[in-house]
Parts: sequence; structure tokens; C-alpha cells
Amino acid sequence: MSWNITDIETFLAVLDAGSISGAASRADLSKSVVSKRISDFEATLGVPLFTRNAGRIAPTDNAYALADRLRPALAELIAATESVSGVQTELRGKLSIAAPMSFGIRHLGPVIAGFARAHPDLEIVVDYDDQLTDLGRSGFDASIRIGYLKDSTLMARRICEDPRALVASPAYLAMHGAIERPEDLRNHKAIGYLNARLSDIWPFADVEPPEQGRMTANNGEAIRDMAIGGLGLALLPLFIVHDALRSGDLVRLLPDLPQQPLPISVVWPPIRPMPRKTRLFVDHVADAFSGAPKWRHGL
Repeated sequence: MSWNITDIETFLAVLDAGSISGAASRADLSKSVVSKRISDFEATLGVPLFTRNAGRIAPTDNAYALADRLRPALAELIAATESVSGVQTELRGKLSIAAPMSFGIRHLGPVIAGFARAHPDLEIVVDYDDQLTDLGRSGFDASIRIGYLKDSTLMARRICEDPRALVASPAYLAMHGAIERPEDLRNHKAIGYLNARLSDIWPFADVEPPEQGRMTANNGEAIRDMAIGGLGLALLPLFIVHDALRSGDLVRLLPDLPQQPLPISVVWPPIRPMPRKTRLFVDHVADAFSGAPKWRHGL
């Protein structure tokens, strides 16, 4: 018994979907066909890839280890055939994208929609999550990363940059006092971000950050809404608070403090040659955010 490309694609589809039924639905196949392919693939390899219990499956360590090696190999195989093809066919298959929630929903959604309209035969899966995603293990083709990129094997292209804004509501400042100098921050509390300490993301050199207060959230828009509600200062990217600054719901504090803008990049696994679907998506996103981002106009 031998395996083929279809077996690999089915295995990865089940791993990504988390179930036989999910993979079958996406591929428009019966569950029995997908289940048999997985069983035959396991029999060929001689190792279990999934455990079965009460109708549910769970990947084994062997499955994760195999997927880590198969994903780049399969992507490179597809890219290689595309690179020698004399005819650039329509994009097909699936493109999986990971992005931070606030930036994704507020600014990336229309960009992805435009890409989807241009490639009607391509299945697109978008996962919005503020947690950092392991692209290789999770099967994503590309991801948006906000902030300075740590040393990584991932390839990256910066699409724009954005300053962070220290903000508070007029009601908060009326109750707790104005902030006109960096020293005034000592008398105030900031809303915390669950995924990072304020001192780790504080962009203003030689200025001590305020203490963290009693409120903490894991999402920028939630922090913005807490700040609008007068619950403390907030340090957020401008792309989250620009509407509230224009409406007057929030006031930007100490706007003249120098800082390094926050880089926003698209990253992808280091597959050579680069898959055509990923290359076209990266180019599309970079074009969409070229020049000054629209949310910075007038601020």
C-alpha cells in the first residue's frame, strides 16, 4: 500500500478542521470517504495520526510532527509547478490568514474582501485572534503582525507603521486632573493589556509609565471603551482610537513625546519558491496600505 498527494491533503484538512466531518464538509466529500483515507494513510505509515474516542478525534504527536514537515513540502511542490507553468491559472485551493482582532476587523476585512473578489475560485479562511499564532503548526499561509518582529525564520514585509497614542476621556481628566507634563503621569493609573505589561510596550524613552490600575483586558477595543468610560489612561495604536479622538470621546495626552512608530507587517513561512497565492496576497495587502494609512488623516 502506498500514499499519494490526496492522502496528504486529506490528512492536513482533518488536522486543520479538527474533525472528520469538518474536513469532509469543506471538501464536499462524505465522512466515510475522508475517514477511509485517513485510516489508509495511517496504515501505510504504520503509526496512528489521530486518537478516536466517542466519535471524536484528536491529533497525536506524530500528526503534529508530520504536519510540520509536510506543510512546507506540499507548498513548495505547488509553488514549483506553478513557477514552470506557461499559463498563470486562477488561484485555487485554500488561503489561511491569521490577524490581530482589532486591526483585522477594523482595517483588514475590506482588503481581504477585495482579494476574494479578484480570485473567486480561492477558498479563504481568516482567523482573528490577538494571541501570537504559530504559522507552521497552525497551517496558516500568512499573518499580520503588529510590533517589532522577534528573531524568526518567518519571512516578512512591512506594510505600514502607526504611532501609539496615550489617551484618556475628558470626564476622567476633569475628575483626576490634567496631564500636561510627563511628571503628571505619576498621579494616574492605566488600563492594563493582558498580553503584555505596560512597561514592555511603553514607547516613550526617559518617561516613566503610569502604574497599572484595576482594569485589564486582552483586546485593544475593549481597552479603548474602558478609557472612554473614564476608567483610566490607555496606551493604544492610533488605528484603534482614531475615531474616538475625532469625536472627542478621548483626548490624546502628551502628543509631542517622541516615539518610534509601531511597525505593521505581513509574515509568511520561508517556503522557496514562494507559493503564488501567498505572493499575490502579500502584494495585495502591501498595495492596500501603501502611503499614509487612512485612519491617520487629520490626526
